[in-house]
Amino acid sequence: MTPFRGRTCTDCLSVLLIIINGTLIYLLLSQNKRVRVSPLPVPPEYTEDLPGCLAIINGDLGNVKDKFEQLMRSGRRPLPRTLYPNGTEDCKAYVTRRGYITVPLSVEEQDFPIAYSMVIHEQLGMFERLLRTIYHPQNIYCVHVDKKSRQDFRNAVIGIVSCFPNVFIASKSESVIYATWSRVQADLNCMEDLLRSPVRWKYLLNTCGTDLPIKTNAEMVNALRLLNGRNSLESEATNDHKKGRWKYHHNVTVRTEVEKSPPPISSPMYQGNAYFVVTRDFVRHVTEDPAIQLFMQWEKDTYSPDEHLWATLQRMPSVPGSMPANSKYDMTDMNAIARLVKWSYHEGDIAKGAPYSSCTGGYRRAICLFGTGDLPWLFKQQHLIANKFDPEVNDISIRCIEAYLNFKSLRDRSQSNYQAFL
Repeated sequence: MTPFRGRTCTDCLSVLLIIINGTLIYLLLSQNKRVRVSPLPVPPEYTEDLPGCLAIINGDLGNVKDKFEQLMRSGRRPLPRTLYPNGTEDCKAYVTRRGYITVPLSVEEQDFPIAYSMVIHEQLGMFERLLRTIYHPQNIYCVHVDKKSRQDFRNAVIGIVSCFPNVFIASKSESVIYATWSRVQADLNCMEDLLRSPVRWKYLLNTCGTDLPIKTNAEMVNALRLLNGRNSLESEATNDHKKGRWKYHHNVTVRTEVEKSPPPISSPMYQGNAYFVVTRDFVRHVTEDPAIQLFMQWEKDTYSPDEHLWATLQRMPSVPGSMPANSKYDMTDMNAIARLVKWSYHEGDIAKGAPYSSCTGGYRRAICLFGTGDLPWLFKQQHLIANKFDPEVNDISIRCIEAYLNFKSLRDRSQSNYQAFL
């Protein structure tokens, strides 16, 4: 889908003027590496939440105990029902009201655009909050809307997407079924679209509707530069329990007793998860290389192919940014920077060897739905994005991430300005 479909020329020009004006400000102020962006509007809810959120994240109530208590009493703050789709008819007002960052915040960020594949199917509010938190005008965003999604959901997403020249709907939509090839294909559709984009992005990150970033865009750029052309994703030797996922033919998600032929690759199979941080060259290679296409065809009747396809590609010597197929290069989800997750069966007492403490929110399919008590731990980790969040379980944790990352993005780097919020 092309940007601005269904919009008038006036609508298009309004948003483009925001970006152009912001870019001019950026160019005028970019003599230093950091660009001052104080004129950018900060949503009032961020300003209201920030003192209490900083108290939680820093573990210090200081002189903001009243702000902390006010935050904890506030509960869930629902998004205005009138915001979508009518709220996006005036794009300029919508972008300003919601506090989107419309200027590049530094030379480094301007010169290092990031691509996103966003696979969603429900929870419009979470999609919009994720987009708002990761949005920067130099990046590029492909949104895959599940073919099964309700039409009103799709229309609302289109309304939001149409307000930005660097956000678009994937040209092909899949009916995504959990643990099947359709989940992989949704990301592949966005990969192909993103390669056709005029934006010369450096790395691709994939997200789902329950993700939120735990790094600012500037921090992400720094982390990606340090990768120096390598990918970062979970990739470990396959345990015996999971080998059956690709050794046997599956009818959708049901395993049969029909054994598959061996994988058409010379390197071993590896296990991982659905999330990745990969280079542009990686994306081009896996979407165009005939040998990789053959391997992908073989993968299509396996169980949860996203949890072994990407991990295996990462260990193939022909794939750009990959790591050698040697156990010394095995990468756990805690060592990779792609996604931070707390699994219920791994949590426990860190002093007794557990990788992390217990979740303070709820659980879904053995995965932690992060609560406010998890925030100090989240922001100490190296990962770029965390999963899972649900506003119906704990909305305050989401609000704190939004307010904190916006504050970190826009503040001066001086400690004096940081202390001013305490």
